[in-house]
Amino acid sequence: MAGMTDLIDTCQAYLALADRHAPGLVQGLYLQGSVALDDYHPGVSDIDFVAVTDESPPPRILRTIHDELRSTHGDTYFDGLYVTPGDLQRDPETIPPGPAVHEWHVQERSRFERNLVTWHILAQSGVTVRGPEPTVHTDWPALRERTLQNLSEYWAQWRIRASFTPSAWTTSWSVLGTARLRHTLAAQRVTSKTEAAAFALGTYDERWHRIIREALRIRVGGRPEYRSLVHRHLDTLSFLSMILTAGDDEH
Repeated sequence: MAGMTDLIDTCQAYLALADRHAPGLVQGLYLQGSVALDDYHPGVSDIDFVAVTDESPPPRILRTIHDELRSTHGDTYFDGLYVTPGDLQRDPETIPPGPAVHEWHVQERSRFERNLVTWHILAQSGVTVRGPEPTVHTDWPALRERTLQNLSEYWAQWRIRASFTPSAWTTSWSVLGTARLRHTLAAQRVTSKTEAAAFALGTYDERWHRIIREALRIRVGGRPEYRSLVHRHLDTLSFLSMILTAGDDEH
């Protein structure tokens, strides 16, 4: 409950700052990511927002707003992007880069979170803080193809890089990230990391259950599954290899 209170306080503080420094700028504020997917964990999850404006806001004003928000609510990243109502009604791949905020850094022309995953989450279960329910473009066949491309390109390269970066974060990011993509393909909707862990436990062979439980434990807390960090890292890499080569219907 305390975590949700902090989330609400952060959103209210952001809107108060926006209204003070740029009256009328933020016409809609919507939350996506873990909040919208009912998988928000205080101290772990970011607050992912989409702010709707009629025109592109001046970067100087955005820096002022987000710098002041950080000074009072800096314990959790308030990450997101600024779009127009028309942007949300188009394929995000066709709209130009625009203002975004990532880890408190304002980016003037960014593609951060301008993708079909964000648009689909908003359409599925986005949380409205201010404004009417948005009209959002969705395209499941395109999202499916881009999800498969993400597995074959980004995650295949990440498998190589992960070999040299053993850490708890590597395990959680790798196992839950790839399981989430497989679950999204199976469910035909964007799913959360916690849902993906349950899917993976119910779908993949028991030999993978230990590393799946450990990845979830790293994210939400609990008792470690491994004494040896070397064994954990090796299991992480083996899980990645398995899930990247599995077909959509292979378990």
